[in-house]
Amino acid sequence: MTGEEKFSFDLEGYLIIKNVLSADEVAEMNEIADRAFPPEGDIRYRRASRVSCWGAPFQKLIDHPKVLPYLVELMGPKVRLDHDYCIFMTEGGQGGNLHGGPEVVGDHWYKYWDGVMRNGLSVVTYFLSDAAEGDGGFACVPGSHKTNFVSSLPRDIRSFERPSHYVVQPAVEAGDALFFTEALIHGTMPWTAKHERRSLLYKYSPGHSAWSQNYYDLDEFDGLTEQQQRMLMPPSVGQRPDVVEEEQAAAD
Repeated sequence: MTGEEKFSFDLEGYLIIKNVLSADEVAEMNEIADRAFPPEGDIRYRRASRVSCWGAPFQKLIDHPKVLPYLVELMGPKVRLDHDYCIFMTEGGQGGNLHGGPEVVGDHWYKYWDGVMRNGLSVVTYFLSDAAEGDGGFACVPGSHKTNFVSSLPRDIRSFERPSHYVVQPAVEAGDALFFTEALIHGTMPWTAKHERRSLLYKYSPGHSAWSQNYYDLDEFDGLTEQQQRMLMPPSVGQRPDVVEEEQAAAD
């Protein structure tokens, strides 16, 4: 991470990583998603778990080389993939209200000490379609990962009934990724764009903790690398290996 990226994340609690996926990769993943998760009727908000099992392009996202350095920097060398799913929305679709915040539950936290940032449960959202400002989708209260007044957020702000200057819906493009800590107050604004929102959410935990109790079964995947196998391990302490082996880290 650059110094500016560290400043930005510490300040706001989220970070946009541009151009993680190429246009060809986005097109391929959208084609696979069309087959794996076809729409049924007039459902404007759809969600499916374990998109990492949809084939090699989705499996690659477990430890995408453009994103993994951020995970290690912000969550530590033993970071693990906790669970994953997708959110697809069409015009008029309603999402979840603003939620989260520091210490709301045991896994939602952000800490800084002596130049090192660490996070509890955190999310990498990969975008398979654009979300311009005003389209809806992911929204947050920048800086709220360090707030002391989570419970003071008004109910009508949480539900997006009343707009506020401190609630932001960042603009992103297909192929971008957005990292945010669950300690950040965040939610899903109603989708207003004509095209479908397509987001893939890969949620990570420090190696010693878990949010989901439904751990990954490695037999559900085909051709996992050793590094991916390490990232799919259940939570553990003690002799848990680092995700990136020392030889690879030294080469990088």
